[in-house]
Amino acid sequence: MAILIDSETKVLVTGFTGRIGSFHAQDMIKHGTNVVGGVTPGKGGTKHLDLPVFNTVKGAVAETGADMVVSFVPPPFAADAIMEAADAGIKTCVCIADGIPAQDMIHVKRYMRRYKADRRMRLIGPNCAGIITPGQGFAGLMPPSIYMPGRVGIVGRSGTLGYEAASQMKAKGIGVSSSIGIGGDPINGSSFRDILELFENDPETDAVVMVGEIGGPQEAEAAEYIRDHMTKPVAAYIAGLSAPKGRRMGHAGAIVSAFGESAQEKVEILKDAGVTIVPTPSTFGETVAKMDA
Repeated sequence: MAILIDSETKVLVTGFTGRIGSFHAQDMIKHGTNVVGGVTPGKGGTKHLDLPVFNTVKGAVAETGADMVVSFVPPPFAADAIMEAADAGIKTCVCIADGIPAQDMIHVKRYMRRYKADRRMRLIGPNCAGIITPGQGFAGLMPPSIYMPGRVGIVGRSGTLGYEAASQMKAKGIGVSSSIGIGGDPINGSSFRDILELFENDPETDAVVMVGEIGGPQEAEAAEYIRDHMTKPVAAYIAGLSAPKGRRMGHAGAIVSAFGESAQEKVEILKDAGVTIVPTPSTFGETVAKMDA
């Protein structure tokens, strides 16, 4: 079992025929992802990468039974693409786009609330690396070669630090059950808490690595969930220990504006919840190895 994606998941690519969508769709297909088609308005009825192209997500779902969308639609149109996927009955949408206006994301979050919780689409991202279950499939732009199948889950705001964790773990012979990039924007679809709950309920995940950063309350909310509900060990790295207050660092969400949002405060909050702290990015592998032992 894996969370969110496995070999049976039927994946639809929106922005399919564009340069970026084509490049990453080819990589997903090459590594065994069950890509069933793509959507580019105006190109319905044609073929691309030997797969059918549709004008709408709803039409694609009716024809292919797709249950996941990975969106490479550019930022100005990405919010519409997410809402279209929600209306088509898609279970999970992975939005890769970086630079979606915050107001657009507020509109998306409100829009998705029109659906009852049991029918509401799960959004991963935006501004994320995507999701992967090694050996089964991935939706996004991570390099699959650095992930070894195993029993440790990864969830992170930073894609590259997630890669670093997976690479170091592989070097130590530790594999990954699933890795989820939740994205670095201040308004995103799924939070650390949402993904930790999935890992907690996954019988094939034994431990979790969490990659956080400065800015926003998500790590503090995750600490509360870990303290009260997690039975599995969690290790966490928080980026930005030397970041000055009030300055944006990389991700749009990485700006400290309130108590509990600096890296040091997050480290203390997580420590108090019983989380093992990864002190530097070069120690992911050894910290997880010790925790695993």
